[in-house]
Amino acid sequence: MLDFVPVITTSELSPGAMKWFVVDRERVLLANVEGVFYAIRDACGHRLAPLSKGTLEGYVIECPLHFATFDVRTGKLLSGPVADDVPTYAVRVRDDTVYVQRRL
Repeated sequence: MLDFVPVITTSELSPGAMKWFVVDRERVLLANVEGVFYAIRDACGHRLAPLSKGTLEGYVIECPLHFATFDVRTGKLLSGPVADDVPTYAVRVRDDTVYVQRRL
């Protein structure tokens, strides 16, 4: 799995939970939605608020600062005072380890 780094085991992040990690000096938010893992940059495009301090409801993550919402599957902005989507990262699961793709 070249260009992917291990970040957590599947049992360490239950469905509906999220946690941030550093991958190549960038904060990456990993979310478990119904057993499927998604990774996005842990920074809202508006004032760079950490999305990991927001709330996750289904596929929707809400920024804690000005309540912009994004789809964790795609990083697409759903609503709020932001003009840009949030970058996403490819995720792979092998055995019980979750890997996130590096941005080289």
